[in-house]
Amino acid sequence: MFQRTIDDFKESAGSAMRLTCLALVAAFAAFVTIVFLCAAAFVFVYQNYGLIEACLSGAAIFSLITLIAVVTLVIRRKAAKKRAAQQAKAATQNFLADPMVVAAGLQLARAVGVKKLIPILAVGGLALGLFARGRHRDDGTDNGE
Repeated sequence: MFQRTIDDFKESAGSAMRLTCLALVAAFAAFVTIVFLCAAAFVFVYQNYGLIEACLSGAAIFSLITLIAVVTLVIRRKAAKKRAAQQAKAATQNFLADPMVVAAGLQLARAVGVKKLIPILAVGGLALGLFARGRHRDDGTDNGE
């Protein structure tokens, strides 16, 4: 039983390693291709317009690539933060919808009594609200401030 699990793990690890090596080779080949294309563009502009224009056009192209990369990075970071916040919210909602949690809450209410439990829940709700509000400010996601 354990041998099959170990063999499956070895096979998946080997497959992942082969795919990673193949991706590295492809990335290196793409890098070399881009270098030669940039060199060809530089030589073309140098022969037709001159050295200064060739250097400026190369700088402009790489500045544009850098700007696109930075904008993409910022957009992906915002999307990741939004996704993480939604997952945290969904995890909290799933926790409260769990039948075991509801059953434990009902047993607690029976054991302690509803009259004694109401002040405890009020204080807990207040603390939870203050905690959530403080975390909201610390994340920098508050658009109103």
